[in-house]
Amino acid sequence: MNFIFLGPPGAGKGTLAAKVASAYNIPHISTGEIFRAAIKAKTPLGLKVQSIIDSGSLVSDDITVELVKERLTQSDAKEGFILDGFPRTIPQAEALEKIILIDSVVNFDIADNDVVKRLSGRRVCKSCGQNYHVEFMPPKKEGSCDACGADLYIRDDDKIEAISHRLEVYRNQTAPLIDFYKNKKLLTDIDARPSTEVILEEFEQKFPNS
Repeated sequence: MNFIFLGPPGAGKGTLAAKVASAYNIPHISTGEIFRAAIKAKTPLGLKVQSIIDSGSLVSDDITVELVKERLTQSDAKEGFILDGFPRTIPQAEALEKIILIDSVVNFDIADNDVVKRLSGRRVCKSCGQNYHVEFMPPKKEGSCDACGADLYIRDDDKIEAISHRLEVYRNQTAPLIDFYKNKKLLTDIDARPSTEVILEEFEQKFPNS
């Protein structure tokens, strides 16, 4: 099956995409992965993306769409795929329609206040990079890493102001895709609040792996 995964930052769709990709034996394709692969392979588009990124500019819709098109022609995507992070806008979704048929769009639904709680509680070790969460996975000693004892810190993009901005960008740019795909009868909502295992179980019930 050809899937698109939607959901705000902090919904956990990247983690879910990796698990679904493994269970269904289909590739998890994110825009970041597409850019990195094209740059590494030094394809003409990859070289173009490298020069755009090096100049500090944003990759245009046209080039992003061409990169997605190039990636979806690869052999591992013939039996299906998960697109994560693309499309981000209605014009990108309309361009994608001209490239390939999408079977289902899965919207991992979670309220903004739950996202803020989830992301603002993250703590990272300054030394070894181990992740913690003040509520869901706290360290044994507050503020210190269990593994190496170094101090924990809050990443800039996990600060409440940054999270609020990321959510605002998502709601303005990407959330309209929910109605876009709902009108096409392609959208399925899945509650993103439970554990990954619970969400994966619900996903497998709604989309049996034939």
